[in-house]
Amino acid sequence: MKRLLRSLDGEAVWPPPVWLMRQAGRYLPEYRAVRAKVPDFVALCLNPELSTEVTLQPIRRYGFDAAILFSDILMLPWALGHGLAFKEGEGPCLPELRDEAGVAALDPSRLTDRVKPIMETVQRIRAGLTAEGFGETALIGFAGAPFTVACYMVEGGGSKDFAAVRGMAYTQPKVFQRLMDTLTDATIEYLSAQVTAGAEALMLFDSWAGVLSANMFRQHVIAPAAKIVQALRARHPGIKLIGFPRLGGVMVGEYAAATGVDGVGIDTGSDIAAVADMMPVHIAVQGNLDPLAVVAGGNAMRVEAEGILDAVRGRPFIFNLGHGIVPQTPPENVAALLEIVRAG
Repeated sequence: MKRLLRSLDGEAVWPPPVWLMRQAGRYLPEYRAVRAKVPDFVALCLNPELSTEVTLQPIRRYGFDAAILFSDILMLPWALGHGLAFKEGEGPCLPELRDEAGVAALDPSRLTDRVKPIMETVQRIRAGLTAEGFGETALIGFAGAPFTVACYMVEGGGSKDFAAVRGMAYTQPKVFQRLMDTLTDATIEYLSAQVTAGAEALMLFDSWAGVLSANMFRQHVIAPAAKIVQALRARHPGIKLIGFPRLGGVMVGEYAAATGVDGVGIDTGSDIAAVADMMPVHIAVQGNLDPLAVVAGGNAMRVEAEGILDAVRGRPFIFNLGHGIVPQTPPENVAALLEIVRAG
């Protein structure tokens, strides 16, 4: 079994497997060269040849223990017929979904056809890993968790406080629940298709889970994740799942126990030892180096990385960041980080 999958199977693999969120991205010159070939980010996500290339670039350069499908969490609402554009310097822009009519306009029947290029990418990555001699590198598929995807759809993009989506959950609970149900069911289909295409593990990114109250967290973060995990396990016995309830704080332990995931991503601001202590011992902890420590490099990065390694030694663990790599990261600092992690 591949090292990443062994960790997700509850084994304390050491030195731990390592991959980094956004490991394929703008910090790599080879990525920037590919990105320049397409007019926009969505076009890159829908180009199997180029998406495969950028997924494999960091594997060739660093030999990470996992490749993660190059895509975006907002390709799911796009596949349901919701508008999506990425504007340079602004991030994603979507039509604001604020009412019953907006939910009714989503069309799950379009999903399978519209994500075909992404599934072709998954197949190509899996074949490419084998062909290029990376047979021990696991392939991770992913989706945004329903609440985080809903955040972008309701707000029309990013937000400082996600007041509109939180307000909708309180003032239009039935409409909001229908949106969540639609997204949950679509996420199951989307992730299931990724497994069929060759993904060996799946990650559910709930980037904005931490903006919710405890009760709302249970309703809109834990409950959908549990449904997704249960459905995928029924269809694909043995599939490994990582949840990332970012900024979930003291709710992360409950999330780990209640959802049935095999691993939990921990954000930068959390004490990884304290969070690990909240979780069942067989669940892998993933995280949680500050991406800015990798920008700094040198001794500052070493101290932070070794502190994390010391905190989780002896339990299932996957070394990662607490958030995605930032574009200003020197590629040589990533290589130095891997030396630290692989020295254990």
